[in-house]
Formats: sequence, C-alpha cells, structure tokens
Amino acid sequence: MYSVHYHRAISVADAVKLLKSGDAQPLSGGMTLIPAMKTRLAAPSDLVDLSHVQELKGIKVSGKTVTIGAGTTHFEVASDEKLKKACPALVHLASLIGDPAVRHRGTIGGSVANNDPAADYPSALLALGATIVTNKREIAADKFFKGLFETALKDGEIITAVTFTAPAKAGYEKFRNPASRYAIVGVFVAKGKDGVRVAVTGAGDDGVFRSKPIEAALAKSFEASALDGVKVPASSLMSDIHASADYRAHLISVMAKRAVVAANAA
Repeated sequence: MYSVHYHRAISVADAVKLLKSGDAQPLSGGMTLIPAMKTRLAAPSDLVDLSHVQELKGIKVSGKTVTIGAGTTHFEVASDEKLKKACPALVHLASLIGDPAVRHRGTIGGSVANNDPAADYPSALLALGATIVTNKREIAADKFFKGLFETALKDGEIITAVTFTAPAKAGYEKFRNPASRYAIVGVFVAKGKDGVRVAVTGAGDDGVFRSKPIEAALAKSFEASALDGVKVPASSLMSDIHASADYRAHLISVMAKRAVVAANAA
C-alpha cells in the first residue's frame, strides 16, 4: 500500500464535496477497490468512506415499489423479510454473493457502480427494469450499464439507491466459479407488467446483457420447456480459462431454465 488521505463522509452532500479532493475515490464496502490498491491497479490520492452515511442505508417496500439504499449490504438484502415477499429472487441472488465476510461488507451500490462483468446485481437490475438513483438524477438500468466496468456515472455522481417495481415472477440461477463464487454464467428472469425480461451476467464480452431469444420464447410461455431448442449465439460471448464461448452459450440456456423453474415455484 502507499500513502492515501482518508475521509469519513457523514452525508451524501459531504461525500460529494470530499470527492473533489485530488484524485479521490468513493469507498463503500471496499471489496474491489482495496484489493486493487494493494496490487497498485488503483492509486487514488484520497478515499471517501461512505459506510457511515445513514441516508444510503435501508430497504423500503411500499406496495409494489421497492427501494434499496446504495449502502445496504448484501447480507441485509439477503435477510430482509419484506424484500423476500416482494422479490424473493433478489434475496436469493444476494445470498449467493461471495462468502459471509463479503456479504457483510459489500454493498449493492458498490457492486452496481463497479459493474464487474461477472457480478450478480447488474443482471437483476437489468431484468427488473430498475432505476439507479444518484445524487443528481435517475438512470434506467438499460442505459446505465455501458460495458466492462463502465457505467453512465459521471464525475461527482454517487449512487444513492436503486428502485424497481416488484415483478409478478422472477428467478435467478448461476453457475459459480468454485473459488471466487463469481458467475461464470448467471441468468435473471423477470415477468412483470411490461412483459418478460432476461438478463445474463458473467458471459458477455461487453458485460451484462439482455437475451432477446430467451425473452421472446418466454413471452409466449413462461415455462422452462419453452426454452427447448432456443439457441443463444456464442459470437458475442467471452472465452477464458473457466469456460469457452460455446460452453457459456449452453450454460445460459441451462441457467435460464432453472431460473424459470425457480420463478414459478416461488
């Protein structure tokens, strides 16, 4: 590590002010930033700790509208009883993230802002048609995720919450890397008032994406059997030491079927 100035923000307004210092970076759970700093992949001059900003915390379910503060931990998402009734698939997703240490420190806002191509939450927000709320504006999930580790966030913007309408049905399944537990392929399916949306994480060359062939098949029949014979193109999928593009294409179909089964059983 190296010398860095640490600041503890007490409010969103305070954090925005502190982020103007040098090459400052916001720090939430630190699950990505701290390891990056240790390996010198990131070298911010200042760290602005958001973990004590109370206005960023908490889960609210009002009718069908769900709002989750950006500073809410994965463990809190996985444990919230009201959220479990409104969207059990998201609770299940959060319970699969990392290990207990990661779930107790990592936050939904930090994960979404980082937009790791194998992270779980981006697929959920994209499939749910969620809105990402910042200190400056509201951004639809379809326009928020721009590519590998890229988002629509601008300098001085902090995610304050995510909000979405609870779906009629939803499910999430992933094929996990046994060491990191990141998704080699993860699929979130959601059926709501605007139809069926399906988002895939861990597989795309450009990060999280919606699967139009699977959406079209499930729009006709929201059953796992509707996906029999549906082919997912491998041309835009990644290949690495964990899985080839062709294998990921196969896994997308398998995980989508399992997610639909889970959604119908909830």
